[in-house]
Amino acid sequence: MENTRALQFETPSFTKRLKGMLGVDFYRLFHTPMFYIFLIIAAVIPAMILGTSGSEANPLYTNTWQIIAADTPIYAVSDMGEYANMNMVFIFGGIMVSIFIGHDYKSGYVKQLFTTHPKKQDYMLSKTLTCAFAMACMCITYTLGGVAAGFLAGTSFEVNAGALVIAIVSKMIMSLGWASLYTFLNIIFRRYFGISIASSFFFGTGLLIIGAGAILGNSSILNLFLYGSSVYACLSSNLVTLLVCLVVSVAWAAIYNLLGTLILSRCDVY
Repeated sequence: MENTRALQFETPSFTKRLKGMLGVDFYRLFHTPMFYIFLIIAAVIPAMILGTSGSEANPLYTNTWQIIAADTPIYAVSDMGEYANMNMVFIFGGIMVSIFIGHDYKSGYVKQLFTTHPKKQDYMLSKTLTCAFAMACMCITYTLGGVAAGFLAGTSFEVNAGALVIAIVSKMIMSLGWASLYTFLNIIFRRYFGISIASSFFFGTGLLIIGAGAILGNSSILNLFLYGSSVYACLSSNLVTLLVCLVVSVAWAAIYNLLGTLILSRCDVY
């Protein structure tokens, strides 16, 4: 009976703490130009991709939706051009996360926060959810920019609509996993703003999976877990694809939030 009462007491307490911290983080997100600048950057990326996709006689992209996702799942070693789609959002999203979290430390906000709000897991979870939302919004503006770029370039819009929707939603779901990874990296390099941005860029480009693939060979395991299934979501996606991306994204979030919380709990957070 006492344990039940304790759990009933703790759950609202956690909910209230997280709600309060999310309120602050979302307020900061919506009231900083950085968020809107990165939304615009995400919308412009598709036009840049189509504009540099080869000659008119031999274009890299013949279908507008290829700048959203590859035709089939991309495994460890593949044509680099196939990586140039909505996965680019996760590179620039990493930079945005680094700036967003880096400001906490540069402004001294973290010192004040952990004086009045000592729960480190709340900080990790709030930052992960806020940044995941921001990256999901970038996926939306990227899609809108891709449609506009397709009309301007005159590329085909033929596609399996169901597979396209699943691919877009799957990549948006992966925003949670990527946001947790970037939050974790920025906790590690919290005192070194430049290194935190460089590390986010490195992991976002998928160089790790490409290097591992070059050594170990093509592998679906590398695709699923090292690059977070982002390249698994493609124009031939199905409900299994959606489920895989959801499972991997939640697993990433759980792992990196746990590790980040341990680091914050054991080290000087300032």
